[in-house]
Order: sequence, then structure tokens, then C-alpha cells
Amino acid sequence: MAAERPEDNRQAALEIPQGCEPQIDVDDDGRDKRTGTLFTASAHIITAVIGSGVLTLAWAFAQLGWLFGPAVLIAFSIITWFCSSLLADCYRSPDPVHGKRNYTYGDAVKAYLGVGKHRFCSLAQYVNLVGCTVGYTITTAISMGAIKRSHCFHRNGHEAACEQSNTANMIIFAGIEIVLSQLPNFHKIWWLSIVAALMSITYSTIGLGLSIGKIAEGGDVRTTLTGVTVGVDVSASEKMWRMFQSIGNIAFAYTYSNVLIEIQDTLKSSPPENKVMKKASLIGVSTTTIFYFLCAVLGYAAFGNKAPGNFLTGFGFYEPFWLIDIGNICIAIHLIGAYQVFCQPIFHFAERWACRRWPDNSFLTAEQIVDIPLIGELPFSFFRLIWRTLYVILTALVAMIFPFFNDVLGLIGAVSFWPLTMYFPMEMHMAQAKIRKFSVRWTWLNVLSCVGVVVSVAAVSGSMQGLIQDLANYRPFNV
Repeated sequence: MAAERPEDNRQAALEIPQGCEPQIDVDDDGRDKRTGTLFTASAHIITAVIGSGVLTLAWAFAQLGWLFGPAVLIAFSIITWFCSSLLADCYRSPDPVHGKRNYTYGDAVKAYLGVGKHRFCSLAQYVNLVGCTVGYTITTAISMGAIKRSHCFHRNGHEAACEQSNTANMIIFAGIEIVLSQLPNFHKIWWLSIVAALMSITYSTIGLGLSIGKIAEGGDVRTTLTGVTVGVDVSASEKMWRMFQSIGNIAFAYTYSNVLIEIQDTLKSSPPENKVMKKASLIGVSTTTIFYFLCAVLGYAAFGNKAPGNFLTGFGFYEPFWLIDIGNICIAIHLIGAYQVFCQPIFHFAERWACRRWPDNSFLTAEQIVDIPLIGELPFSFFRLIWRTLYVILTALVAMIFPFFNDVLGLIGAVSFWPLTMYFPMEMHMAQAKIRKFSVRWTWLNVLSCVGVVVSVAAVSGSMQGLIQDLANYRPFNV
């Protein structure tokens, strides 16, 4: 089958109703001009990967211990990198270099696997993306609250009652995201991803420094090969559920495959996007794995089997309070950017669907160019303003009702990791490469996929059990 030419893409783009896509500067297929590079793609990946998941890794290692903790972390990093490389080749179809562009993850699945699997993929992807935006709302609010609490502990002592509601913090975060959500697409937020990536490295480094300081202080810290001890720290059933939940937390820490195609769609066409994206994935996954490993190992060494669920907001550290404040400020700034990385595909999907469903509706398709000082010209749409605002408000409300950090993050990671990171990239790769059934490569790819299913089911079970326990003891909006 002959590869499709850029002219084919241009013709396809012309079929999109006017007003559904900004038309300031166009690429060879009639869409926005792409300017992304290896640097910007790596920044997007680091922003998407190093998120709130890093804060749970010390706790995850406390459940798994020195034996299983590093093994699970390294296994997830290798699988994520391998499957991301497969997925990068599926950006264009049928040929990875000269084929037709697939603008979203769902488009790629539809091109290679058909409509049925496309629907399943879309459901998994958008549930995960919505879950991530809810999780980031929770995490940012907790970090904002931790700044106030650290000052309270500094003034009144470590035993003071400094608990408070995070509802107001979630409202502030939602207000910021409402403004940023008016940026039309990924191409307009590259700078936000670079800032967010720098923030993620900064707060991870602060966590590492604080952990090293606590280790140097000494103290009664107990670590083991297998983590928390049955009969001493937890019961046998609690040990099992916590191990499962920690696997979900580590899976969440590597969540980014669901936005890989969207990130790749920001890259210039020369050099070929798949080659640049593979390099960006290697840089992004390698960088994050190094930070993850250091944060998990040093965090576990510092706190032992009593490691808090969030090692910067769980107040395993109290002093220097100003450094803890800087770390939490960096978390908040980073997740403000990460929220946009994960919600932009949702916005794009909904707006594209609405434009195609009602192409003659002027409210949906009308745009005007607004000149904003220091930013430049941006397309503005009342439809985008209203619907994106409602989406941000909805995620904030869900976060207020279910503000459970570890359980929510573990559940999101467990539900989405297998289908989005493993199953669909492998299936598309086999379709693209025309791998024969029951061949050696087909067999080991399917065995790996089956292992992923088992791990995901176990992690979902652990996170659900923790979430049910938390809900039983929680009253919404209790100030």
C-alpha cells in the first residue's frame, strides 16, 4: 500500500469546518504551523511524567521494601520507554515517516485497529486524562495548604493542631486553570511546559536534599527487604492491599503515553517526527527514572517503614520550613502546567466533535483574534471560554469530594497503565509491522501484555480498597 503524501493530509484538513481550528499560520496539511523541537518535546514529557507521582514513591518503597521497590520501578520505566518507542512510530500511518498524520492517540488507534478498538481506547484515554486533572487539583491544593501548615508548625511547634480544609486552595487553583485553559492548544503552551519541567526538577531536588539531611541526622529508622512488616506495622491483609496500591502509584508516576501522540503532533516534520520523539522519550523517561529512583531510595532511607504518603506535604520534614515552602510552591507551579498538558487533548476532542456535529452553528465555530500584551495574537472563542471553564469547575468539585491523594493517584495509574501504555502501542506495532500470529515476536509481546493485565488488576484492587476505607471515614467539605 502506497504511503500517503502531505497533499493527502492537506485535503483532509480542508474538510474540517472553518472555525474549528485556528488559521493564523498553517502547516503542509492546512493545520497550525508546527514549531516543536527535541527540546520542547522533552520538556512536555518531563512535565507530564514527573508530577505528583514522585511524591508517593517513598511510601511505595516502604510497602515493597528494598527488594521489590527498585525492581518494580525499573520494570515500569523500561516498559514505558519500550512502548513509547512503538507508539512514536504510529503517529503516521501506514508509514511511520511519510504516512498520514494521526493528530491524537485515538486517531492512531482508529487508523491501525479500526473503529471498535478506537472507541475502547478513547474511553480509557479520556477517563485517564480526566482522572489526572482531578488528581493534580488534589495535589496542588494539598501543597498550597502545606505552605500554611509549615508556618503554623514553625510558630507553634510540631505538635500543634494545624489541620485545615483545602477547599479554598482548590478554588484558587481552578481559577488559575480557567485562565490558562483559554490558550487554544499545545502549540501555545510550550513555554508553560518548560517552566513546569524546571519546577519538577527543583522540588524533586529539594526532596532529595531534605532526605539526605534527615539520613545524616540518624535516628530510629527501620527499613526491610520486603517493606512494612506483618504483625508489626500492618496486618497481613493490609500488607497485601498496600503492595497492590503502591504498584498503582508507581504506574501513575509513569503516566504520559496517553498524551504522547498529541505531544508528537507539535514537532516539526523535519527531521521525521518519530525519530525525534523516540529521542525525546528516552531523554524524558531516563531523566524521570533517575529522579524517581533517588527520591524513592533516599525517601525510604530517611523515613523507613513509616514513610508518609506525600514526602513533602506529609510533614516527615518540618525544618527548614522555608525550603519546604519553596518545594511546595514548585509543586504547585509544576502541576498548574501539567494540568494543561493533560486537559488540552480533552478540550481538542470535545471541540472538534462539536464542530463536526454542528458545522453551521456560529456559536461553536466563530473565532476572533485577540491581541494580548506580552503574549501576542491568540484566537478567542466564546464556546471555548464557557465549556472549558465548566470543565475546570467540574474537576475541582470532584477533587473536593474525593481529596484522597494516594488512593486516587494509585487508581488512575492502575486503570490506565495497561491499555494505554502497553496494549494499544503493542497492537498497533504488530499491525503496522504485519507481525505474523504465533511468531516469536507476537508471542512475547502478548505474554508481556498479559502480565500487564494481571498487575493492573491487582493495583486497581488495592487502590479501590484504600479508597473505600477513606470514604468510610470522610465527610465532604468538612472544614
